[in-house]
Amino acid sequence: MPDTDISPIHGEARGSWIRLRTLILLRWVAICGQLTALIVAQRMYHLQLDLGLCYMAVGVSVIGNLIAISVFPENKRLTESEYFLMVLFDLLQLSFLLYLTGGLHNPFALLLLGPVTISSTVMGLRSTLIIGGTAIILVTLLAEFHVPLRTEQGFILRIPDVFVFGMWAAIIIATVFIGSYTRRLSIEMQSMSDALTATQMALAREQKLTDLGGVVAAAAHEMGTPLATIKLASGELVEELEDRPDLREDAELIREQADRCRDILRDMGRAGKDDLHLRQAPLSAVLAEAAEPHADRGKAIRFEENAASGGPQPSILRKPEVIHGLRNLIQNAVDFSQANVWVESAWGDATISVRIMDDGRGFPTQLIGRIGDPFVRRRRGEGERRVRPEYEGMGLGLFIAKTLLERTGAELTFANGTGDRSGAVVEVTWPRDSLDAQHGANVVPPGRNQRIGM
Repeated sequence: MPDTDISPIHGEARGSWIRLRTLILLRWVAICGQLTALIVAQRMYHLQLDLGLCYMAVGVSVIGNLIAISVFPENKRLTESEYFLMVLFDLLQLSFLLYLTGGLHNPFALLLLGPVTISSTVMGLRSTLIIGGTAIILVTLLAEFHVPLRTEQGFILRIPDVFVFGMWAAIIIATVFIGSYTRRLSIEMQSMSDALTATQMALAREQKLTDLGGVVAAAAHEMGTPLATIKLASGELVEELEDRPDLREDAELIREQADRCRDILRDMGRAGKDDLHLRQAPLSAVLAEAAEPHADRGKAIRFEENAASGGPQPSILRKPEVIHGLRNLIQNAVDFSQANVWVESAWGDATISVRIMDDGRGFPTQLIGRIGDPFVRRRRGEGERRVRPEYEGMGLGLFIAKTLLERTGAELTFANGTGDRSGAVVEVTWPRDSLDAQHGANVVPPGRNQRIGM
């Protein structure tokens, strides 16, 4: 799998995505809910509450919000440490309010799961464990220590001990389960988001290289005529200035520099400008272009053709997705092969396929079903570390290749070979109509080169 600089974004980086104003708004919602619950409990159900301490607990949140609004700018984004402190403060404030209103006998005790869920979604593992552990400790303390709820007549409202234990167990289990589940889901979603971002970057880079090649080729083509005119005129001046050696040297210098410009542009632009013919190429030419960066890495890349229908080799669309995707697959094969890589192309009336094989150790058997997922890691053996000590093997390269090729209508299969080709085998198969540039819906029409410029 090709090396890459893209890696999963962990809690410290993700924490800086959260705006302070978002948490302030959520805290205002929580404050309104707490005040409503206190007013209803007092006015409607006439419960005897220590309203001074209760309103003080809510007031602390109000003061915290007002300070945050006045001190920090609206576009302030929190680091993980700042976010952790805010969530921990909310957890402690809610626990103190529950302590004053019955502890686990208060059905609102379930709200303690909120900070745990938030922390596991955004923060790193260490912060999540601290928040979760704090929540478990507070729930355990609230089960034993709390101010009981009393009615207007002085009766204590309490549920049976077995239900208190059930509430405690349910909150503990939910804390562990929801925290673990949410964190796992968040990591997978973030990994997929990072991988898709890397895929878009790879495709954009390939597209820019393709566009740059077209611009350079166009410049070489357009400047050919004026350079030829300069060379012709300078040549005539050289002949006419036989008796003026000083001016003749200048004319010869102009002719030499015109030749130099022509050679430079010829090297930069191998073909004509962006005409319709460059949008397609024979299948073998596209495969050779994809393999070119890895041709001189000490491994033999062998190309084989197999026409299942006996027809001529198809001309396919030169899409950046196809070239970059195949290039990643060939790089993967070259990286892990012993000495040889085979690129076998086949075509028929309905499909076009490319099979890339090598003579290396093949895909790990336990990971074949997960190939194509981003950031797949596995523990490497000591022998593998000696062969490629710098290689991390996150699977992002194969994910990019798979994603780009599937966008063109391809289907990829991964397996291990046999015999002298016992390494990894990747087969890419397209419906012929999705890639054929001479038949079907993707036919590239013939046309003249279009002039560039005004």
